[in-house]
Amino acid sequence: MQVPIFTVDAFTNRPFSGNPAAVCLLENDLDEDLHQKIAREMNLSETAFIRKLHPEDDFTKSSCFGLRWFTPANEVPLCGHATLASAAVLFHVQKNTNSVLTFVTLSGELKARQEENHIVLDLPLYITCPQVLKEVEELIKAAVGDMIVQDLRYSPDTKKLLVRLSDAYDRSVLEELQVSAQRFLSAEKTGKVKGLILTLKGNSSGKHKGHDFYSRYFAPWYGILEDPVTGSAHAVLSSYWSEQLGKKEMLAFQCSRRGGELKISLRNDGRVDIAGQIAIVLKGNLTL
Repeated sequence: MQVPIFTVDAFTNRPFSGNPAAVCLLENDLDEDLHQKIAREMNLSETAFIRKLHPEDDFTKSSCFGLRWFTPANEVPLCGHATLASAAVLFHVQKNTNSVLTFVTLSGELKARQEENHIVLDLPLYITCPQVLKEVEELIKAAVGDMIVQDLRYSPDTKKLLVRLSDAYDRSVLEELQVSAQRFLSAEKTGKVKGLILTLKGNSSGKHKGHDFYSRYFAPWYGILEDPVTGSAHAVLSSYWSEQLGKKEMLAFQCSRRGGELKISLRNDGRVDIAGQIAIVLKGNLTL
């Protein structure tokens, strides 16, 4: 059996930056264990599987598809960059004729639309609540050592811990921070935290002006030491920074080695639009 597969760099317009995802187009159902085997073989932070919901569906004409995401280790409930990549394959490779695509996922229905040179994702918006330092002190020590933490939040819906570093630091401090995410596994074994976000307020002056906030994201509990650009983390960051900055429209930058930019717009229905660009870098077939 041949399965069309693509590698797409998301949240960037240049190949080999942003966040790479593999995207498989499934004409027929796959054996359940093959999803994980393919994701392990691709060895990217996420492999997405787009499937037809009805036998008569068509990748060019239909507007609604099933979508699942797998890391090399397991299935995840939400992945923004692989959703962006999936929409890109349907819009740009399959030349899908619909203005809006709907994906049926473990996180409910997600929509994607084209807007000029961006693809806009309609994602859930996840609130954060204050987190007591004592419960996660060992994990924070493993992540940032003795750096000053200005705020600490937890997202119960996503099990993500948000660590805001002091406003006294600038972007270069976050970029240059050496993080050994493997150590997080021994520091946090309770199952409460499944992702760690480090974030920093943007700088309105200097060479990097224009970004409202910066972040890095680590998820060794899902087999991802550091994720280059993370849509699902920004579904958490968006609610936090909107509240902190009093803004509904924001521009964010994730400071991984590859780096990526996200345009954020909080909606009136309690969700968030996150927009990014893409670069398709590989087209091929899996032989199963």
